Amino acid sequence: MTTNTQHELVLVREFDASPAKIFRAWTDPELLKQWFCPLPWKVTDAKLDVRTGGNNYVLMEGPEGEKIPNYGVYLEVVENRKIVLTDAYTSAWVPSEKPFMTAVVLLEELPGGRTRYTAKALHWTAEDKEAHEKMGFHEGWGTAADQLAAVVAKL
Repeated sequence: MTTNTQHELVLVREFDASPAKIFRAWTDPELLKQWFCPLPWKVTDAKLDVRTGGNNYVLMEGPEGEKIPNYGVYLEVVENRKIVLTDAYTSAWVPSEKPFMTAVVLLEELPGGRTRYTAKALHWTAEDKEAHEKMGFHEGWGTAADQLAAVVAKL
């Protein structure tokens, strides 16, 4: 996959968990609800048809009652290795009103049952990338990764 790094934000972590556990936490709606957005925000609904071309829906709710519905489609799914999803489509191949990003999650098995976790946000424009950075990409996705690590530690 070739990307324009001017439009890319990246988070890399190493987890004391197998790729299979992390993949499960990304693909099981009940597990996803436990870690996907930084507290005090929470995921209150998640519908995941985890397969290439499958739909996903995640409803995030804030502490003041804010509701942010997220619709998307999985572009590529390789069990325990890779998940690529985008908000460019809302279902099947129905274009969204304003695509913001494509997320790429890479899981690389390391010795000792560990995993290198790489999460990328690929944006259509430099302006979208900058907006995502200002929204707190590194802090927010970093906090979510910490929460993910706590969830997979219990699996």
